[in-house]
Amino acid sequence: MINRLRDSRSFYILLSILLAVLVWLYIRDVENPTQDGTYYGIEIQVSGERVLEERGLTVASISQKTVNITVNAPISVHNDLSRENITATVDVSQCSEPGEYQLACTPKLPSNIDTTGAFFPDSAQIVTVVIDNLSTETKTLELKLEGSVADGYQAGTPVFDPETVELSGTAEQLARVSRAVVILEADGLKQSYSGRLPITLLDENDEPLTDTNISLSEETAYLTLPVGVMKEVPLTVSFIPGGGATGDGDVEVDIQPKTINVIGTEDAVAGLTEISLGSIDLSTVLDTSVITMPIRLSSALDNASGITEAQVTVTIKGLSTRSLDVSNIEIANVPDGYSVEKVTQTRTIVIRGSESALEQVDPNQVWIVADMSKITATGTNSVPVTVYLNASDEVGVIGEYKIVVNIKKI
Repeated sequence: MINRLRDSRSFYILLSILLAVLVWLYIRDVENPTQDGTYYGIEIQVSGERVLEERGLTVASISQKTVNITVNAPISVHNDLSRENITATVDVSQCSEPGEYQLACTPKLPSNIDTTGAFFPDSAQIVTVVIDNLSTETKTLELKLEGSVADGYQAGTPVFDPETVELSGTAEQLARVSRAVVILEADGLKQSYSGRLPITLLDENDEPLTDTNISLSEETAYLTLPVGVMKEVPLTVSFIPGGGATGDGDVEVDIQPKTINVIGTEDAVAGLTEISLGSIDLSTVLDTSVITMPIRLSSALDNASGITEAQVTVTIKGLSTRSLDVSNIEIANVPDGYSVEKVTQTRTIVIRGSESALEQVDPNQVWIVADMSKITATGTNSVPVTVYLNASDEVGVIGEYKIVVNIKKI
């Protein structure tokens, strides 16, 4: 058997390979010779940009983005080196004005491995760096939805944090930016989305800009995108009876807009029949009043229309008014250490109601009270008062009133 192996050609081939491997391992691990190794496509990093910004400057362009670096080192060191842990840096901190600079690209070996005996046999490579004046521009973030929401669902108004991003670069670079967007890739969305996504700059063709040296104040933004069922809901107001008006047949109201579209879950919008803007005190409405009222929604709903205020026009109809000169004026709740003297002796007030009810009101049924509990200054002052009317509910005081008083410290 042994003789056959000795006579076999394959045996000697395998033996030769084994011996070669053993010799190579010996040379590598025991002798550990040095040799040159070239690492390709090392990305150039720029240092000193903060110093440039303080001078109102920025890097406009670099002649190349990568370099090839040759390292002379023992084989054991080469085994731990790669294009990922070798760096090449260009320092721009010495650039003091716009222009073209020839700068050395300095290579550096990683500090977390043993690089004993390693060095760079070639001199530092030179790259051309163009420095220009620094410009800034603020862009409002927008949403770019790559995909769609599910049938029957609607996306609401996106909310970003932050809402804007500041761009820094040369004027030429910034001119290429059409908008700053957050890209959400989703298809068949049925529920709201919340999450942090990168900010992308787009050109006029809506294509991402990847070849600029523009820096952003924020690299990412937190996006909240409401998604749900959309429903058109009417706006309403309620009335607080006053000034002889009850809101039942004696008031005309016009709300603009009459409806808004809201987005929410199916449960949130199922029982939603109206959105109340709040209450209007009819004693403050003379003939016709136009009131701006905010549109407030619960946290479960999103305002798809984007309209945040409504104009409410209230008109009183079928009622008359009558003016009364009232001299029954009382000063109440004067704090200790103060004296208050009425300067106004008679105040004309207006009451409203049906003509028959108005005719039955006597001025003696009306009195005015000035509450002085919140005195803050001395001297002659105009202070608000409350007007009381001792009459039927068919008649009421309308408007707001003040009287003049003289306040002294005693």
